[in-house]
Amino acid sequence: MDFSGDDELYHGSSLDLGRLYSIGSNVDVYYPPTKRARITAPFIFDRVQDRKPSIEVLPDECLFEIFRRLPSAKERTSCACVSKQWLMLLSSICKAEIERNTSSDDIEKISSNEDQDIEGDGYLTRCLEGKKATDVRLAAIAVGTSGRGGLGKLSIRGSNSVHGVTNRGLSAVARGCPSLRSLSLWDVSSIGDEGLSHIAKGCHMLEKLDLCQSSSITNKGLIAIAEGCPNLTTLNIESCSKIGNEGLQAIARFCPKLQSISIKDCPLVGDHGLSSLLSSASELSRVKLQALNITDFSLAVIGHYGKAITNLVLCGLKNVTERGFWVMGVAQGLQKLVSFSVTSCRGVTDASIEAMGKGCTNLKQMCLRKCCFVSDSGLVAFTKAAGSLESLQLEECNRVTQSGIIGALSNIKTKLKSLTLVKCMGIKDIDVEVSMLSPCESLRSLSIQNCPGFGSASMAMVGKLCPQIQNVDLTGLHGITDAGLLPLLENSVAGLVNMNLTGCWNLTDNIVSALARLHGGTLESLNLDGCWKITDASLLAIAHNCLLLNDLDVSKCAITDAGIAVLSGARQLSLQVLSLSGCSEVSSKSVPFLTKLGQTLLGLNLQSCNSIGSSTIELLMENLWRCDILA
Repeated sequence: MDFSGDDELYHGSSLDLGRLYSIGSNVDVYYPPTKRARITAPFIFDRVQDRKPSIEVLPDECLFEIFRRLPSAKERTSCACVSKQWLMLLSSICKAEIERNTSSDDIEKISSNEDQDIEGDGYLTRCLEGKKATDVRLAAIAVGTSGRGGLGKLSIRGSNSVHGVTNRGLSAVARGCPSLRSLSLWDVSSIGDEGLSHIAKGCHMLEKLDLCQSSSITNKGLIAIAEGCPNLTTLNIESCSKIGNEGLQAIARFCPKLQSISIKDCPLVGDHGLSSLLSSASELSRVKLQALNITDFSLAVIGHYGKAITNLVLCGLKNVTERGFWVMGVAQGLQKLVSFSVTSCRGVTDASIEAMGKGCTNLKQMCLRKCCFVSDSGLVAFTKAAGSLESLQLEECNRVTQSGIIGALSNIKTKLKSLTLVKCMGIKDIDVEVSMLSPCESLRSLSIQNCPGFGSASMAMVGKLCPQIQNVDLTGLHGITDAGLLPLLENSVAGLVNMNLTGCWNLTDNIVSALARLHGGTLESLNLDGCWKITDASLLAIAHNCLLLNDLDVSKCAITDAGIAVLSGARQLSLQVLSLSGCSEVSSKSVPFLTKLGQTLLGLNLQSCNSIGSSTIELLMENLWRCDILA
């Protein structure tokens, strides 16, 4: 063998004995009759031990030329499994650099190969969270998905604290996944403008970009996306402190297909950037603006240019006054607006909400949260103007009283399908004569949650005004009694389907019996969580009368083993979800009954059932293996 220290490779098949003799006494040479000389040289062994593994001998330039000539994605994926070096090198090869064989024999061979590359439509989805989010994993995704349809959606949430995702990882995605259509980066501070620039150069099919808490991304990165991804339709930006007007103006210039934007808590975003975007995007249909430093001017632009907007959400706009909302309404540009939600905006007043009602003639869904300046007169005027309204939701609008609710129902009694009141402290329990009021025949869903002033008198009034009600949610109405709820049950001619009475602790077995008797043929879901006066008598009424009930929650009720036994004996009952959480009187004696119910159950909640032992729970889990049991 001919050893050369320059390239650390052996060549030839014979020894240079002169060189061996010159080594000195440290080398022993032995000549067996039929064998090659054996060399014992410590420093030569050291040289051999220090050699790089043969797999790392070839330089990257040579490996690159080899890899790009591999016939299919299967071979490239196999090579990527060899070492991290090979993986990262393969991930740096973009599809345009892969050489295709051109000879007729090779073409025929490739065409018959089942593993040949498939030009992907981008239907694969990958999500990396926390410790799993590293550059190596991104490189593996880029190489591995290239021959299996292509990566269409990538979501990165958080990053590995030691070896987190960087611009290099995103570069691998950009090179290997040209079919990428959706990219989401949440709380990945190590990715900056360089990473987005790589995506813009390699992923021209990108349609959705979601950036949240991306502190290293600036206007430069967003401008690159705008210039390189003209098919962008959805843009979500949240808590990106370095993105401002310049980036939005670039989106306005280069992304004519934009349909949805959501911008939250970006201090550099102001009227100039937002107005450019709103006035240029002719296909923009969904807009959400939250906690931004914009003024009345931006809302005026929405009112004038938002001709395609169907969904509008405005939240926490502290610098927008009554004039901004008023102009947005009277501009008459929001003719296609269907859903409108406003939260914590001091500019929403009686005058401005009436103007919005008049300007949004096709509005069907309206939600007002924490609008403290809206009173009864404004609500009545709005509902009178918004003749197409089908859903009204009021949360923490404390100036609205019972009179405002009655007036609103009277104005939209032929259209309104859903009414929701949450924490409206201005509503008091006043007995009102309803004989002079016409009923709201269209209302199907009523939700009154945590309104402490809403008592039995108000409930009785609503029951008489809403005869077609089917879905009722009265969560947290502690003042409701059997007498107050009974008129609603008696006047509902359509048949109740879903009933949520969570926290209505003054209700007793009498009202549940009436509910089961009057609506047992239509009732599908019943929630009695926290109604501690409910006993086994209610379960008896349910077992005898309810034909379609599939979801029952009697958590923290006075239910015992006897009630479970009665429930399991109802042949017509096919419960899918049963919650007994906090029922301390239910013990291990109920196991046979729960097992029988388990023939149809998909979910069983036994949390805080202290009378049921752990061994019993294990037995139930074994017997009811199809049922998801919480214990």
